[in-house]
Amino acid sequence: MKTKIEKTIARTVLVILAGFFVITQAVAQSGEIVRTPSGKPDLSGIWQAMTSAHYNVEPHAASEGPHPGLFGALSATPAGLGIVDGGRIPYNEQARRVRDTNKANAIESDPLAKCYMPGVPRANYLPFPFQIVQSQSVILIAYEMAESNRILYVDQPELESQVDAWMGHSNAHWEGDTLVVRVSGQMPDTWFDRSGNHHSYEMVVEERWTATGANHINYEATITDPNTFTSPWKISFPLYRHVDENMQLLEFKCAEFAEEYLYGEWRKPGTPRGNPPQ
Repeated sequence: MKTKIEKTIARTVLVILAGFFVITQAVAQSGEIVRTPSGKPDLSGIWQAMTSAHYNVEPHAASEGPHPGLFGALSATPAGLGIVDGGRIPYNEQARRVRDTNKANAIESDPLAKCYMPGVPRANYLPFPFQIVQSQSVILIAYEMAESNRILYVDQPELESQVDAWMGHSNAHWEGDTLVVRVSGQMPDTWFDRSGNHHSYEMVVEERWTATGANHINYEATITDPNTFTSPWKISFPLYRHVDENMQLLEFKCAEFAEEYLYGEWRKPGTPRGNPPQ
């Protein structure tokens, strides 16, 4: 009798385990949102935007590059649908003139040419992947470009920006399954793209990171800057998780690539570029 009962229990356990395995596999294949032990969406992973917004956040046609005589089509700008809701940034008249001046000399004047950190939101749609490491009280975002990084302080509103910084200061909280981040204290020297779209020191960015599946995040950012824009405006685009088995964040230490651009005119005659051979 005991053996029969034990066999029955064993069969029941196997059925339960088999059912659990099937359910787990189904959840994984369905792409449902991965969650932390606290129940919040787990945004940890390596992500990247698939957009040409780093050339211009507004809709734009393909155009000739800055050096067509040297590089031909390689320096051309590809067309893009843009990521600005409504299509256009609501500049005030003075700020629009500044944008036009920036655009006329964009390739030389873009702060990224000097290896400055890209700021927020630009860092999130550059053609580089970035990595999110999430815990309950802080979230770290590491970017390849210029080794930029941010710490998002979750539910710690008492931590405020003390000084302006290239990547600003990020306070975060959860609204349901959406991570809401207020980014303040950014340097006024960063641009939104390679077309000279800009802001002032008064800019505040409210990001909304919403997981829509295991491998997708819907990213939105509302930009408010009364010194530059006549009203707040918003960008939105999807982020995609890198699912490659060996995917990892690499380095793009661009400071050495910017030295010639910044200091080349002061190099002594005969001095070689870059580090000497070892």
